[in-house]
Amino acid sequence: MSALLSRRDFAKAAGALVVAFSLAPRIGLAQSAARLPGSLENNRRLDAWIRIDPEGTVTVFTGKVELGQGAVTALAQIAAEELEVAFTRIRMIAGDTARTPNEGFTSGSQSMEVGGTALKYAAADARSILLELAARKLNTTAQSLTVSDGTIRAPDGESMTYWALSPEASFQREVSATAPTKSPDRYGIIDHSIPRLDIPAKLTGGAAYVQDMRLPGMLFGRVLRPPSYDAELLEVDLAPIDRMPGVVASVRDGRFLGIVAEREEQAIAARDALAKRAKWSQKPSLPAQTQIHEFLKSLPSRPITANSAATAAQGAGSSRTISASYTRPYQAHASIGPSCAVAQWSAGKVRVWSHTQGVFPLRGDLAKALKLGDDQVTVTHVQGSGCYGHNGADDVALDAALLARAVQGRPVKVQWMRDDEFAWEPYGPAMSMHIDAALDGNGRIADWAYQVWSNTHSTRPGAKDGVNLIAAWHLAQPMKPASPEVIPLPAGGGDRNAIAIYDVPGKRMTQHFIPEMPIRVSALRTLGAYANVFAIESFMDELAAAAGADPVEFRLRHLSDPRAKAVLDAAAKAAGWQAGAAATGARGRGIGFAHYKNHACYVAVVAEVEVDRATGAVRVLKASCAADAGQIVNPDGLRNQLEGGIVQSTSWTLREQVTFDRERILSRDWQSYPILTFADVPQVEVMLIDRPGEPWLGAGEAASGPTAAAIANAVAHATGARIRDLPLSPERVKAALS
Repeated sequence: MSALLSRRDFAKAAGALVVAFSLAPRIGLAQSAARLPGSLENNRRLDAWIRIDPEGTVTVFTGKVELGQGAVTALAQIAAEELEVAFTRIRMIAGDTARTPNEGFTSGSQSMEVGGTALKYAAADARSILLELAARKLNTTAQSLTVSDGTIRAPDGESMTYWALSPEASFQREVSATAPTKSPDRYGIIDHSIPRLDIPAKLTGGAAYVQDMRLPGMLFGRVLRPPSYDAELLEVDLAPIDRMPGVVASVRDGRFLGIVAEREEQAIAARDALAKRAKWSQKPSLPAQTQIHEFLKSLPSRPITANSAATAAQGAGSSRTISASYTRPYQAHASIGPSCAVAQWSAGKVRVWSHTQGVFPLRGDLAKALKLGDDQVTVTHVQGSGCYGHNGADDVALDAALLARAVQGRPVKVQWMRDDEFAWEPYGPAMSMHIDAALDGNGRIADWAYQVWSNTHSTRPGAKDGVNLIAAWHLAQPMKPASPEVIPLPAGGGDRNAIAIYDVPGKRMTQHFIPEMPIRVSALRTLGAYANVFAIESFMDELAAAAGADPVEFRLRHLSDPRAKAVLDAAAKAAGWQAGAAATGARGRGIGFAHYKNHACYVAVVAEVEVDRATGAVRVLKASCAADAGQIVNPDGLRNQLEGGIVQSTSWTLREQVTFDRERILSRDWQSYPILTFADVPQVEVMLIDRPGEPWLGAGEAASGPTAAAIANAVAHATGARIRDLPLSPERVKAALS
């Protein structure tokens, strides 16, 4: 029990540190002596979170937004549960700088950990206020009252509703976070698979996305980017473009070129014509792709060391030392729908509709780029068709604002083209990992030293200096991008999950932080955890082989956390794992495990693969997953996240890498950047371990790293060939087999 309590306390502390890091630079830490849970710390007013509506509904305001992860539905469940109202009464307003609390970014699998926690305590406070008010009117005590779907009843049968009390119930106060919260054994909404709020429009072809928006009088815009990062615009003649059918305005500001037209196909035609008339100069400014990891290591770096265990036992009594290096390439978000935004100017102010993951940070960068005050910019979140991480959503928002400024009063929708998305989005960084370890005579790890080389994993808007939006860099008076920053642990960036969770007497981790970025990079789902878990869990299989041990048993002998051991056991049993099972030369199985961010969701994945030895093609047949995300809010939503993470990671691990030459990005379409197709999606089985009363643990990104490692370990088991460089492409696999 003490181990669980200490881990729970660590999770709470880590969540507070993550919130402080992500929000404090932008909105300032509250000065109150008493810290409040989750996002409440920086959004302390109760009326910023909840409104009781006289017509019998509850409006809930959240800074966390819907990215396809089901978060808004789960947050609505939390509010309904704590308020004790029917789920159907909840109205959600998410991510609007004019209406919602500032919760920074919807990222890092923190929607439940920090956003859900904040809403839980805010709802409990609101219920307490309503009960106290009802108690005075009913001449009884709040403790004697019961609530059912917003109706409060006294022991004598007298009753009144939240809706009748709402005009007198004042929420214009700070959340106390001291009101009693509901006991898990009384939950009737949490831990139920309530259908997601965001699915119906997507399923029926309704207006689900910003790409679907149609406003009165709306115009359509397109931008023409330079052909490469450093290309200079030599000349362009806009006059013929302005005479094309439907063109309302053309914009040139430095290297920024754009067109506004009455119809979308007219804007596309004008962009195509503009591309033929613009003359650029290019130079070889990119490193050679084949030497990218060596090049990155050659750049100046800053070592950041974390010791998670005493180092006195380094190598003591060891009988064998083992080393290995691993790499991960640049990888794209590859959003199915290219980024899009709508902007409209009126009376010197601009409103932007965007699928950004951070409406408030984006507002700040837009204000800087447009030379406006924050109060002159409103950003409203509208869902976009697919993205976990920092893709082009924020960039296209500035594109739309710049083009809309040229046609004051009329809204302009700017949709990126496929080549815009692939060539200009910020990628997940290329990374290198190296591990040295020693085994003692009993087959246990006696020493462990881990190193990782990486750029930053966040160049999102909202940094202290600079503007992290492409168009701002291309203006005649260009703005500089923000200085790259290290994301400190416990959240971590390049070093996320780089500290192995296994029990080792000597354990060191060093992140070599590389500030210079030859290729544009930022946050991609899991940040550094995908590569670090791939490396660590691949290496654990290599150590197990050296120790003559079964991979599952070897992990268990180095774990004392009962929750970690439980998910490993559950995944192995679900997959029918048999110690010492022989491979066929074509089929094999492997396991991967992680405690995401070392304080969030526990996930273990067993992958079963088939390898075509003639072509080198790898097919994942089945993935069996077990997960512990603490108290489950929506079981089906949690499964969605784990299943989606497994499928996306399978695509990354087998196929995805950004290609480039010395001048430009070459990955510009689905042919030059192939992803997993429906025909290749593995069978996925997910087992959930519920922990009623335990804190919610972020799960949206937790399955990606274990899946990569499980696939790599399965390929090694099937073929005897250990591949340490991602992706496991047919060419790479065939070369390893030869």
